[in-house]
Amino acid sequence: MNGPNPSAPLRRGLAAACAALLFVALATGTAAGADPSPSPSPSPSASGGLDPRITAIMRKPEYRNAQWGLLQTGPDSKRVVHSMYPDQFFIPGSTAKLVSVSGPWHTLGSEHRFVTPLYAVGDRQGATLTGDLDLVAQGDLTMGGRTRPDGTVAYTDLDHTYANDFTGATLTPENPLAGIDGLARQVRAAGITRVDGDVIVDSRLFDADPVLDPTPTPLIVNDNLIDLLTTPGARAGADARLDWRPKVAPYQVSSTVKTAAAGGPTDITVTATDGGTRIRLSGTIAADAEPLLRTSPIADPAAFGRAALIQALERAGVRVTADPAGPNPVARLPRDYAGRPRVAAYTSPPYAQYAKLILKVSHNLGANLGICLMAVTTGSRQCEDGFPVLADFLDEAGVDRGQLQLMDGRGGNPADRATPEALVQMLTYWQRTPDARLFREALPILGVDGLLAENCRDCPARGKVFGKTGAAVGGDALNDRLAVGAITIAGYLDRGGGRFDPFYAGVNGASTPGPNTQEVVGIANDLALIAAYLQEAPPSP
Repeated sequence: MNGPNPSAPLRRGLAAACAALLFVALATGTAAGADPSPSPSPSPSASGGLDPRITAIMRKPEYRNAQWGLLQTGPDSKRVVHSMYPDQFFIPGSTAKLVSVSGPWHTLGSEHRFVTPLYAVGDRQGATLTGDLDLVAQGDLTMGGRTRPDGTVAYTDLDHTYANDFTGATLTPENPLAGIDGLARQVRAAGITRVDGDVIVDSRLFDADPVLDPTPTPLIVNDNLIDLLTTPGARAGADARLDWRPKVAPYQVSSTVKTAAAGGPTDITVTATDGGTRIRLSGTIAADAEPLLRTSPIADPAAFGRAALIQALERAGVRVTADPAGPNPVARLPRDYAGRPRVAAYTSPPYAQYAKLILKVSHNLGANLGICLMAVTTGSRQCEDGFPVLADFLDEAGVDRGQLQLMDGRGGNPADRATPEALVQMLTYWQRTPDARLFREALPILGVDGLLAENCRDCPARGKVFGKTGAAVGGDALNDRLAVGAITIAGYLDRGGGRFDPFYAGVNGASTPGPNTQEVVGIANDLALIAAYLQEAPPSP
């Protein structure tokens, strides 16, 4: 993946953009520039028996002031294969998702499906409902927007949720309004053709918690984003072509982007006004550039969902008298839905499919959502009440939660910390469960998919490392370079014969020579190579 070369203001904000995303290296093979330097090496007791290629990586200049952590154990964690500062806190980046996804997976169950109901509230006479249709949001991560015909959840290796931070993000082909459209068709099939009233989204499942960034909402459509795809025009100077989705009133999108000559600049700015409902693109795109994806946030997901459902009902042949561009009138919601007829419902894929999406692409919103969903199981609407549920699970799983610090689910809060030992304990827990294979294969696979798709595509370890990646990167304005708070990877090494060794490898406190993010790609590639070299090592007796 080609990382952008950020300007100084972008570098100052890079920590938020990169906190969860492990840069994916374009090139594979040996560790480029792994020339030993005079910098300190790991102590002999810590690195004894390590592949020399690993120690060569750790001695590179960019790690002169850094701290390495490493832990590899046998499948049951009782035998340590390699260890380096296993009980020291490290910034986890998105390896924290191994914990935050495990909690709701265990609490809800891998087969849990979210059922989002639509109730008729009012008086029905024949085909006319005098009253409201209330959509009761249930925390479904995609509402059918990624669901394939076979019921699995679609993803791309670089997800659209990262489109504003990195070039190369792509869209899945599924209709982001699929679940909404399905609900509308069910209403029509139930015999309702007219609604003299309103459509309301009931988002009382849990309250928005701004500490969780991005902030989950009970109703999520298209990850609460508008996708904006710009394609070069036929010639230099021509208007660029724009497509966007999902098209829902009152959102309006316009573009003044022009096509630059081949090899020219691609620089597109997205601005949004009127509560995010008026979106404008400006700038240039090179004539020989690939289509460029950008996104704009949906500021009010409930109002957006309401408008989307009203328009879907119209397409399905159900007339609604309410204005789709109006507010979401929550004051009209009943106290509960006892005795109210359910006229439609959307049922999600199983939670294990959502977990796979979160882990493969490092889906930050989905990881934070899991904290809120755990709170809901206790009857609470406060997302922070999900953390005690997570704590109880970790105790049950045999994970020393004193070796974890978490303030969110994504691994992006400045307070988040994890020791190699705690993450390996988490991974070891899953080896003892019936979902062991399901969990392992939900992780990115080296050289195959997710955020490890482009690493090590031709090395012997391809397809034999299952690893969650993580990164925390910020700017160093003083030295005009990037400060790499963390690059991490944790998961399983396929050692053959059905043996999968849990492992962690990470570095905190590295830095790059300059401001080019491609230099961070090199550090990320080093971590992927370390995982590959661990897997390639001859089995120990």
